[in-house]
Amino acid sequence: MVVDGGVDVVEAHGAAGGAAGLAAAFGCMNANSASRTYYDHQRARGKTHTQALLRLARQRISVLFAMLRDGTFYESRTPKGVELAA
Repeated sequence: MVVDGGVDVVEAHGAAGGAAGLAAAFGCMNANSASRTYYDHQRARGKTHTQALLRLARQRISVLFAMLRDGTFYESRTPKGVELAA
C-alpha cells in the first residue's frame, strides 16, 4: 500500500504485521462486528483510514501474541462500553 509521496505505509509506520497484517485487518472489518466497531471508533477520533487500519492490525496482532503466549483460544466478546449495531 503506497501513500502520498510514494512512501510505503509499512515502511512509514513500522511493520504491524506487514502486508499480511494489513490485509487481515482490512478483511476482518466487515466479517467481525467488534473489529468494525474498533475501526469506526478510531475514525470518529479523527484518524485517517490508514491510521485506523494500522491500529486495528496492531490490536489483532497483540491478541494473537497473547493467545500464543498464554496457550489459549480466541473468544469473541463485546468491548466494554461499546454498543454494537443490530
